[in-house]
Amino acid sequence: MAKDEKRKLRSDAWFYENEYYAFARRAYLRSEGFNRDIFEERRPVIGVCNSWSELNHCNRHLREVAEAVKRGVWKAGGLPLEFPTISLGEPFLKPTSMLLRNLMAMDVEESIRANPLDAVVLLCGCDKTTPAQLMGAASADLPAIVVPGGPQLNAVWRNRKLGSGTDGRKLYDEYRMGRITEEEWCEIEGAVARSAGHCMVMGTASTMTSLAEALGMTLPGCASIPAPDSRRLAIAELSGKRAVELVYEDLRPSRIMTREAFENAITVSMALGGSTNAVVHLVAMAGRLGIRLELELFDRISRRTPYLANIKPSGEHLMEDFFHAGGVPALMREILPLLHGDCLTVNGRTVRENVEAAECHNRDVIRPFGQPLHPEGGTAILRGNLCPRGAVIKQTAASPHLLTHRGPAFVFDNYEQMKQMVEREDLPVTKDSVLVMKNCGPKGAPGFPEWGHMPMPKALLAQEVTDVVRISDARMSGTSFGTVVLHVAPESAVGGPLAIVETGDEILLGVPNRKLELLVPGDEIERRLSRFTPPPPHYSRGYGKLFLDHVTQADEGCDFDFLVGGAAAEG
Repeated sequence: MAKDEKRKLRSDAWFYENEYYAFARRAYLRSEGFNRDIFEERRPVIGVCNSWSELNHCNRHLREVAEAVKRGVWKAGGLPLEFPTISLGEPFLKPTSMLLRNLMAMDVEESIRANPLDAVVLLCGCDKTTPAQLMGAASADLPAIVVPGGPQLNAVWRNRKLGSGTDGRKLYDEYRMGRITEEEWCEIEGAVARSAGHCMVMGTASTMTSLAEALGMTLPGCASIPAPDSRRLAIAELSGKRAVELVYEDLRPSRIMTREAFENAITVSMALGGSTNAVVHLVAMAGRLGIRLELELFDRISRRTPYLANIKPSGEHLMEDFFHAGGVPALMREILPLLHGDCLTVNGRTVRENVEAAECHNRDVIRPFGQPLHPEGGTAILRGNLCPRGAVIKQTAASPHLLTHRGPAFVFDNYEQMKQMVEREDLPVTKDSVLVMKNCGPKGAPGFPEWGHMPMPKALLAQEVTDVVRISDARMSGTSFGTVVLHVAPESAVGGPLAIVETGDEILLGVPNRKLELLVPGDEIERRLSRFTPPPPHYSRGYGKLFLDHVTQADEGCDFDFLVGGAAAEG
């Protein structure tokens, strides 16, 4: 519908009904310094949903981004009203920000639903803020557009390009072994995160903002612009302008985030070598729209999609390099034959229209379709008697010689035990050992934390062993690397087979044929499972109890069971 046509706005019910409270709301809004003309002109009200926080360094610059969005809204004839939600900083929150992703999604949904908004601009960045905002916006289903904060600038230490998380973990092992001095460690601390923005590797933050773009929920090219780059503010202003247009077009998330759009996002994640966390977040986001994404779909797409983005931790470069090479549009053009090109995006054009003319400016960063870094996608889905409902592995960041492996388990009952024992120089493990950690899933940890990247035991680092097979029901940071099997479902705390693995049991990992097997006779597995007793719950009240009572398993997205399915905003 054209802008100049008469159209009843959702916000009219707050400001123009024939009742006292409409007068009161107008008066209270004018108390903020607005003039009467904002009502006389019937401007669409655009919410600016800001996850800024000083407890979330990734998003600390979003107040400036919000001002740019508001400029665009004003220019297009809208009324921008900024509001906060909780903000989830992955490095700061214990035990994990994942415990609170669903709470943030509820915060976003209810803030949109309860307020006089005609559309919303979502400002995000750090790992869980992007999926949480998209989950909330999908459930509210008012016109919405995403503006990520962008990645940090490349980090450099002693002329060595560093990626936060990825290189930090490698250097920490050197520090643990006394190969880096205290002074050098202090220098690295000051150099590894040199600007505003989220991690500059293809971790979870970069993955999820890229997938927001692949889904069609950002303007083309928005995801990878570095946080301090002026073009970040320019595209934020354009996004604010576009938010006003969305109102008149009534273009809602449910029209953009279709099953085909989610298949596009999965395909892009595989070509990016994206974070394994994308699996659980995409399942949860789709679930809010009543779309069920089976793990088999991820694996089918992985088998047909080449890994093309040469970015750490799977590759060599960083997000700033990816941006200069052409970013998500250039990558999507390479894999356009694998995408649903007719999917609608938030700018009103199709995926094909947005990316078919995109150019790649650096073929070492974004490889041609026929010259991939790996013939399959970054993430593989495993099945077997150790993970009846699936497990994931980032095969492009694993050691090739360990992708097919058989070895004896060394079991840690929980995270705290693992942290203590890996520092033992006499730990009885070898390069063939399979490290297994239990009770780190959604209910067991609780909250499904990023504990899956178990540090290499000192006993092995002393032997120059840099990787072994590691298995858990935890997640790991998208910045991590190694032959690490994650998201084992069902988790051990609810009686999944991981719970009954004992030190010395043989385990078979076969990534090429997607197998994860506990090589113990079936009757022995049943005997052990019959003796299983669940651990006591971590919480007896509050949000923690709500989480434990209602969170679903990893293969189901770890959303709350009562939030799955469409729930369009009322009014």
